[in-house]
Amino acid sequence: MSRIDQVLYTGKTHTTGGREGAARSDDGRLDITLSTPGTAGGGTNPEQLFAAGWSACFIGAMGLAARKLDVRLPADLAVDTEVDLGKSEEGFALRARLNVSLPGVAREVAQSIVNAAHQTCPYSKATRGNIDVEINLV
Repeated sequence: MSRIDQVLYTGKTHTTGGREGAARSDDGRLDITLSTPGTAGGGTNPEQLFAAGWSACFIGAMGLAARKLDVRLPADLAVDTEVDLGKSEEGFALRARLNVSLPGVAREVAQSIVNAAHQTCPYSKATRGNIDVEINLV
């Protein structure tokens, strides 16, 4: 288990109503309606929020890895994250795919950056060994 020696930031939200509710951050920057995945509800769902957070964090981790390798990341880099909600014998479960695009970066170098990012990204660390994760260089 990872241990935190120094807290850098704490995200705080207040959520009501579960998947058919709402969530608001303590600073008001996030104020969203929630809906169940696959329904016509007017809001987003936890899986989409998790995918967005993981993608953003992973891009940051790639930036750190690229700096260590003295590589400049392209401005049009992208991470398309897919988070599946499904059922297993134990109940509900998640599965994820991160599809990473690093245009103009040699494949071997890009793979090194992606591998290093997956080792340092806090979302990757939190899911490691807990859910099936694929990291694809596209």
